[in-house]
Amino acid sequence: MLKRRAFIAVSGVSIAGAVTLGAGEALPSNPVTVKAMYGLIGKMIAVAGKRDELIRILLDGVSSMPGCLSYIVAKDPTDANAIWITEVWVDQASHKASLSLPSVKKAIAAGRPLIAGFGDQTIITPVGGHGLDLKKAGK
Repeated sequence: MLKRRAFIAVSGVSIAGAVTLGAGEALPSNPVTVKAMYGLIGKMIAVAGKRDELIRILLDGVSSMPGCLSYIVAKDPTDANAIWITEVWVDQASHKASLSLPSVKKAIAAGRPLIAGFGDQTIITPVGGHGLDLKKAGK
């Protein structure tokens, strides 16, 4: 049986901190005053033959999660059943709040039977990168 916390933490549907610095922008002079964002990177293993179906569930509705700056789902090229999920949130509270969204609850219920297990998972504190909107992050 899947642990609910593991599913939620890794799945990203239920699923901070990176921001893009534009050309010429510098990190804040006192980075300690910048509120840390929250990120997750995790590996999910789909039931054999169900990876694409699980990916569709993970990607459905991700654009409407307040506080989510980036949500990337990727196929593992070395394992036909593995999926890597990388998330960036403005803060941990935004990630936690996403778990109460109806669309996230629906995705969890739909995805749970398609998950065989989980691999590596880590919580990160992103500090920058291409493609993340500094203004949207409130930085």
